[in-house]
Amino acid sequence: MKREPFNYEFSKMMKWLGTDSIPSQLKFDADYYKKFFSFFLLGDSYYFIINHHTLRMEYVSKEIEAVMGYLPSEFEIGFMNDLIHPEDRSWFLAIGSSMIDFFSQLPVEKLMRYKVRYDIRFRKKNGDYARILYQGVLLEHDQNGRFLRTLSVHSDITYLKQEGKPVLSFIGIEGEPSYFDVASKNIFIESKEELTRRERQVLLLLIEGKLSKEISQVLKISKQTVDTHRKNMLHKKQLTNTGELVGKAIRYGWV
Repeated sequence: MKREPFNYEFSKMMKWLGTDSIPSQLKFDADYYKKFFSFFLLGDSYYFIINHHTLRMEYVSKEIEAVMGYLPSEFEIGFMNDLIHPEDRSWFLAIGSSMIDFFSQLPVEKLMRYKVRYDIRFRKKNGDYARILYQGVLLEHDQNGRFLRTLSVHSDITYLKQEGKPVLSFIGIEGEPSYFDVASKNIFIESKEELTRRERQVLLLLIEGKLSKEISQVLKISKQTVDTHRKNMLHKKQLTNTGELVGKAIRYGWV
């Protein structure tokens, strides 16, 4: 997903989650949050606190440098969004939409009884992408249930999961039920029209396992034209081979 539409949709979501209410002046207690941190801990991790009134990070733990290579002072919301893998941006928005649906249906008194968990790919300072497990809880909300502060933990789970779409779960606390692998409809996925009609025809036949020569016979075009369509699709989707193209077309519904 391209950056401009992603940023636009993200800002709309943050306006819904955010509030004009001013958060209380919580005294920051590093030891307290370290205890909270251990509740989430899974592998190499760091944590941060988001102020939803100012849309800024109130605190980022120093462990981020060891996990991702960035300094705590670099890690702001806009910067964090730029690190999301381009193919995961639409999933990130879909997860955000599902979170809004979930929390908007909860009574205000239950908002702080759930931990949100999902995974997404982020770019490290060295250029590699890591599969990051997000876990977050609400620290403070206003009387209308709008978010004021959240505590979030990022854990590198690349060693556990390297492929597949992100998975969202809501973990109940204090006796509340949990909801695992919540379906997030990816309504923000890139338009199928990014590929031309002929390219999609070629792609469908590639998914069926047909070779370029066979596709040329079915579509009554030359093998060279088929190969050109295939190269154009690889270029558009920034992929290196046909296997990737077919796999991601199936996974992300490009045809």
